[in-house]
Amino acid sequence: MLFLLLAFVALAAPICAAPGDGNWEAAYSKATAALAKLSLQDKVDMVTGGGWAKGPCVGNTKAIPSIGYPSLCLQDGPLGVRYAQGITAFPAGVHAASTWDIGLINQRGAALGAEAKGLGINVQLGPVAGPLGKIPQGGRNWEGFSPDPYLTGVAMAQTIQGMQGAGVQACAKHYIGNEQELNRATMSSNIDDRTLHELYLWPFADSVRADVASIMCSYNRLNGTYACENPTILNNLLKDELDFQGYVVSDWTAQQTTAPAANAGLDMSMPGDNFGNNQFWWGQNLVNAVNAGQVPQSRIDNMVTRILAAWYFTKQDSGYPPTLFVSWNGGKGGPNVQGNHATVARAIARDGIVLLKNSNSALPLKRPASLAIIGSDAIVNPDGPNACWDRGCNVGTLAMGWGSGTADFPYLIAPIDAIKTRAAADGTTLTTSTTDDASSGASAAKTAETAIVFINSDAGEGYITVEGNGGDRATLDPWHNGNQLVQAVANVNQKTIVVIHSVGPLILEPIVNLPNVIGVIWAGIPGQESGNGLVDVLYGSVSPSGKLPYTIAKSVGDYGMGPVGGDDNFPEGLYIDYRHFDKYNIQPRYEFGFGLSYTNFAYSGLATNYFDRSAGSTNNAPGGISGLYDTVATVTATIENTGSVAGAEVAQLYIGLPSSAPASPPKQLRGFQKVYLGGAAKTTVTFNLRRKDLSYWDVGAQKWVVPSGGFGVFVGASSRDIRLQGEL
Repeated sequence: MLFLLLAFVALAAPICAAPGDGNWEAAYSKATAALAKLSLQDKVDMVTGGGWAKGPCVGNTKAIPSIGYPSLCLQDGPLGVRYAQGITAFPAGVHAASTWDIGLINQRGAALGAEAKGLGINVQLGPVAGPLGKIPQGGRNWEGFSPDPYLTGVAMAQTIQGMQGAGVQACAKHYIGNEQELNRATMSSNIDDRTLHELYLWPFADSVRADVASIMCSYNRLNGTYACENPTILNNLLKDELDFQGYVVSDWTAQQTTAPAANAGLDMSMPGDNFGNNQFWWGQNLVNAVNAGQVPQSRIDNMVTRILAAWYFTKQDSGYPPTLFVSWNGGKGGPNVQGNHATVARAIARDGIVLLKNSNSALPLKRPASLAIIGSDAIVNPDGPNACWDRGCNVGTLAMGWGSGTADFPYLIAPIDAIKTRAAADGTTLTTSTTDDASSGASAAKTAETAIVFINSDAGEGYITVEGNGGDRATLDPWHNGNQLVQAVANVNQKTIVVIHSVGPLILEPIVNLPNVIGVIWAGIPGQESGNGLVDVLYGSVSPSGKLPYTIAKSVGDYGMGPVGGDDNFPEGLYIDYRHFDKYNIQPRYEFGFGLSYTNFAYSGLATNYFDRSAGSTNNAPGGISGLYDTVATVTATIENTGSVAGAEVAQLYIGLPSSAPASPPKQLRGFQKVYLGGAAKTTVTFNLRRKDLSYWDVGAQKWVVPSGGFGVFVGASSRDIRLQGEL
């Protein structure tokens, strides 16, 4: 049935996209003029990677001097420039999402883009919307934002606008259904049409609407066909339905064929050969395919036009720097491009921290007489923060996962370093045990007024295996016997605080309810400013304001899914993360959107206004039918800080579809706003609802449909802490 549904899409979807739609008219005009000056060989050189390590970047194309087109430089990654020096190692995407701060997410994107441009990178390979994160053990979830498509869509759009505003081309990846590392290059993700649209395609639609220059197709098969040669998802969904104006680039070696890939909608082959074997699917093979009539001349012209349009769209044809570094010599030789970006990195490291438990207001710390700092996660790897290639080890404090989505740390402020500075100022005596030995930890904690235990959990890309974890996490337990370390310390210290650095959810049941565990801080994966951001929250320089971008369950089985050994039929459909917990009435340990503060917030004054019930425009535009993005309703509420401490609250709006809609999650995130309030201050938050936010994907009609009837309106501090309810 899955295959039939998507076959129907291929037949039914109108060819309604047009080159130069939206903001792209001028770029396409320039691209069309330049195309006329190119030979077939020029065109093939533009779409074919030059081969692995055959240029300064991880991906390179040949220059076309006749039109002033450079050797295009494509470089990882989503949290900083890989294989370069003098850059910033930002908090990962999932940590940025934990801030729920649109402004900070945009600033992060702008800083990423500025650093890439400063090094002469044309295409920065990020941000990440796939994996979306349906599988909590998924190895690369940390590179993206959240298993909620709305939150990820907002984060994608803000990041892309920030990056491209700085001048670099963004590359939204990995398209689509690459939700696990296990067997990623052979498995098929079999996703039904409605689920594909409402979950996995949603943030890519927001990316296209944000005018993303390029999209990277993924390694896996989608409904039986490799993503990089799948005409349904590349041509019908992406280029026609979503009116994508940029180009599709393969993930590195994800291409499988010559002519079929070209005809299916792939526009650029990377890295060209198979990691240095000098065997190319395109290059001369593509020249031959065009000359033999296997690939129409119009198709290669379209590839080149799209690539040129993205180059012109981001204004890289005027005053853009040449590539100024080399990946293969340790990234040396380039300029220092950090600027003041450490400020943004620290703000995100700080504001992405989620306070999970705070018994009797144990936090913030108030000049304790003595502190015990325990666990290897408190310190920098003794061999240095970049000792392991692509961060392929878990030694010392965890500040990013491993794989191609990493960058070299210019420095790493470990928790213990920042705490030592504050302790010296406060006159606090420190004792330490910076191994994960339970006995040593207990000895250090025994006489301290307060003990802080650091534990972690790592993951990454499947080409590296770390401590038996082949990309995806083998378990959702803390690494290095973290539970036993916490238990040993809590047995001897009545004021035990646990700090957790993790790429994703952990099962905390063995430790969270221990009576002597009085505080739990979810510190995420915070990048180079890790310790500074933590100390800001730990000592109350700021009130914690992060919220979980996923659900923390009480047991692994509560998620209802995990990595699979063969193909994944996505039997859960729409019901992932909190949607799954809500549907099956499963009580999580900490729900999606949860996070404590050092103050309290009250909600009141819910008001709704559904002012546009029309069908809206059916004109196509980047992102899909333009009417889908019209604001048709608003929801407002008043948020008041009822405490005396300044703080920030993330007010969240969830919508429940009417009973006339087909079976749907009980509620779905459709708005959020982060507000900063002084003690006793209050403000009004306004949530703008787009027509798409009130719609479901009608598989039969092949369009978004607004169901008839009343919509449930839920406003609160998390997906379970609903403070106001109404109807729209």
